[in-house]
Amino acid sequence: MSIRKLVLGLMGFVLAACSGGEEAGFVPVVADDLVRPTEQGEIAGFETETGAAAWMAVPYAAPPIGELRWRAPRPPQVRTARLDAITAGPVCPQVTNTLSTSGGAEVGQLIGSEDCLTLDIYAPRDVRPDEALPVMMWIHGGGNVWGSSSAYDGSSLASQQGVIIVSVQYRLGPLGFLAHPALREDAAMPEDAAANFALLDLVAALEWIQDNIQAFGGDAGRVTVFGESAGAYNIAGLMAMPQARGLFHRAIMQSGGTASVPLAVAEQGGGADAVAGLAAAAAMAGPDADGDVLRAVPLESVFAPYRDEAGELTSLPRMIEDGVTLREGGILAAAEDPDGFAQVPLITGTNRDEMKLYLAFDPQLTRRLGPLVWLRDRDVYEAAVEYPSRNWRYNAVDGLLNRLAANGRQDLWSYRFDWDEGGSFLVTDTGALLGASHAMEIPFVFNHFELFGSYDRVLFTDRNEAARIELADTMGAYWAYFAAHGEPGDGIGMGPVWPQWTDTGAALRFDTRADGGPEVFSRTESPLGIATDLAADDRIDGVQRCRIRDLIVSGQPALASVFDPVLACQAD
Repeated sequence: MSIRKLVLGLMGFVLAACSGGEEAGFVPVVADDLVRPTEQGEIAGFETETGAAAWMAVPYAAPPIGELRWRAPRPPQVRTARLDAITAGPVCPQVTNTLSTSGGAEVGQLIGSEDCLTLDIYAPRDVRPDEALPVMMWIHGGGNVWGSSSAYDGSSLASQQGVIIVSVQYRLGPLGFLAHPALREDAAMPEDAAANFALLDLVAALEWIQDNIQAFGGDAGRVTVFGESAGAYNIAGLMAMPQARGLFHRAIMQSGGTASVPLAVAEQGGGADAVAGLAAAAAMAGPDADGDVLRAVPLESVFAPYRDEAGELTSLPRMIEDGVTLREGGILAAAEDPDGFAQVPLITGTNRDEMKLYLAFDPQLTRRLGPLVWLRDRDVYEAAVEYPSRNWRYNAVDGLLNRLAANGRQDLWSYRFDWDEGGSFLVTDTGALLGASHAMEIPFVFNHFELFGSYDRVLFTDRNEAARIELADTMGAYWAYFAAHGEPGDGIGMGPVWPQWTDTGAALRFDTRADGGPEVFSRTESPLGIATDLAADDRIDGVQRCRIRDLIVSGQPALASVFDPVLACQAD
C-alpha cells in the first residue's frame, strides 16, 4: 500500500474524530542574548514557545544549485549582515504526500527549493558558549524522498536533558542519489564523482558543527548522530564512508537499514527498487546529455522519471555503492571489515510492530466504514505484522551488530520499542491498529507528542499521558547519557543498566511500567528462524503464510532461497 493511501486513511479518521479550530501561532522574536558568531557571520536566535533557545535554517553549505547540482557540497557563503535565524527554511525539493502537505496543497505537488542545505539548532535557554554540552545531530526520515528538519522540535529534549540538538536537511530523491557517468566525467573534485550526494551533505553538516558548535554551547568532541528510518539508514552510510571519519563520536539508529545497490545496477537497471540512472537522465534531457545539460534541466524534469500515473514518486533511487562514499558491497561489506566501519559506540533498534504503519489500511486485514477502521481478524493481523517486522529487526540489528561483534567490537547496544497504549475512537483501537508501529518512538525520544497531525488527539490522550511522559523522560535520559558518555548506562537511574550486545541478542525493551518496561531481554533473529516460525504459526493458514512470505521476499528477493524450502509456497 502506498504512503498516500495509508495517510489518507489516517487523516480521514482524524477529520471525523477530531474537531476544533487552529490555535494562534507562536511568533518568534530575536533575543539579543542569543546572537552567536560563526565562521560565516553572526546568527541571531530566539526563545521557543517551550522556553528553549533556537536558531533556525542556518546554512551549512553553499546552495547546490546551477553548476553545483549533483556535486559535492561546497562551503557556506560568508555573510556581512547578521542572519536572524528565527523561521524555518524551505524544504528540499520533494513530491508531497498527505503528511507533507499544508495550506491546501494537493498530494503529488513538487515543492521546496534546491537552496535547502540548512540546519536547526536547539539548546537550553541559558546555555553559555563555553558550556561544552553534548551535541546530537538529528537526521530525519521519509524514505530519503521527503521530510524536513523543522518537522522535529528539539526544544524539550535539549532543555530537559542538557544537550544541543541539531536537526539537518539534505538533498532528497534523485537530487540526493543519482549515478550517471556524465556526472563523474566533469568532476571538479574527487567527491563530485559520487552518487550519494545526500551523504556528502550530511558530512558537510558535521563539518559545520565541528567548526561552529562551540559558539552555541556544544562540545565538538562529543557529537552523536541519531535518526529514524531513512535517517538511521543514512547513519549506517556515514559509518561506512571514509569522508565522515572523525566527525562524530557516537551513533543511534532508530528503525534503520543496511541495503545498498551496486553502481552498475544503479546506472543500468536490474534492481528491485530504482529507476536506472541512465534511463532517468535520458528522460530528463535526452540520451546524450552531458553534466552541464543535466544540471540545467528544470526541477520538474528531474523528478518526472520517478513519478507514477497518479503523480506520486515510485521506483525511487537507493543508496549506491559508488566507490567514492560507499565501497563495493556497501554498508554490510564495510561492517565485515575491521577497518571499514566507524569505530564509535553504536545503539541500533527497532519497534516491535514496525509494519503496522504500512498494513493498517490493507483491505485484506482491516475493514473501513467512513473514518472508522477495525481489524478483520486480530490473530491474522498480528501475524502479518510480526514476521516482516522481525525481518526488519534482523536487517537493522542482528545482521549488522553480529558482523561488528565478529571483529571484536563491544561498544554495541540494541533496543526494542513496545509502547502500544494509543487511544480509541468508537470501534477504532489505535493500540491494536498501530501499536508500536514504525516512527512511533520519535515523540518519546523528543518528548514532543506530534506525529500524525490532528490524529495525535486520538493517539495521545489524557488517559495515557502520565505513563507516556514517564517513558519519554526515560528514553530521553538514556539517549542523552549515551551522547554524553559513549555508553547508555542506566540513564542516570531511569531504569536497568543497558547491557552490551551479545550473541544472545541482549537488548533493552522500552515500554511503560504497566507493561513491564523498561526491562532487559534477549532475543535473536535470523531469516531461517523467521521462516521456520512462520511455517509453524497456527494463527494463519497456508494462503496467509505465503502472502506474508511474498511481502518479505518482494523487498529482499534473495530471501526466497531461505523461505521457499521451509514454506513450499508457489513461486510468484
